[in-house]
Amino acid sequence: MLEVKELSVEIAGVQVLRELGFSLRAGVCTVLIGRNGAGKTTTLRAIMGLLLRQKGSIYLDGKPVHDLPSHARAELGIGYSPEDRRLIGEFSIEDNILLPALALNMSAGERKRRLEEVYELLPELRKLRQRPGGGVSGGQGKMVALGRALMVADKVLFLDEPFQGLAPALALEYARTLSKLREHRPDIALLVTESSPKLLDEIADETLQIERGVLTAA
Repeated sequence: MLEVKELSVEIAGVQVLRELGFSLRAGVCTVLIGRNGAGKTTTLRAIMGLLLRQKGSIYLDGKPVHDLPSHARAELGIGYSPEDRRLIGEFSIEDNILLPALALNMSAGERKRRLEEVYELLPELRKLRQRPGGGVSGGQGKMVALGRALMVADKVLFLDEPFQGLAPALALEYARTLSKLREHRPDIALLVTESSPKLLDEIADETLQIERGVLTAA
């Protein structure tokens, strides 16, 4: 479904990614593990088109997407939940969730359908929907970021360090949500970055390990 070939990225003169190559398959949850600074976030941001690549190719369903702007990649069905959530504090939770759908000019009917699907998967967000984005906890913000990503993630979903900073109870709830998501959308390709793979033992199908921008044996 999504294939990355020889992806290299340099940031401020520092080589961060070195010819990464891997593929994501429909219905498979892949975990990318590595220490802080290993290149996990850079990998996701480069695939999303949020960072310039030095070299390398990215294909979705066999078609090149590496020259497309980030919004066009989202329009093709790639959703991204960043580590730092990036909520707009003045917007309501519901408006934060709807933001990518509005940016992509999704029809009102489709927005409503997808929003209901998000609320079905994340019922806590329905209760919080009128609260401002700046008025939720860090754990709740992670859930909002997931819901926002799901508004566009028809084919591929990227989750960057989703468990970081979560209390044990919230981490368990998040893991259960991911299991529910896989049941609800069995064809989605899921890539999750984590420092510790133990949190994803129950849902991970494949594991990749990154060290200093290079994939190594997991």
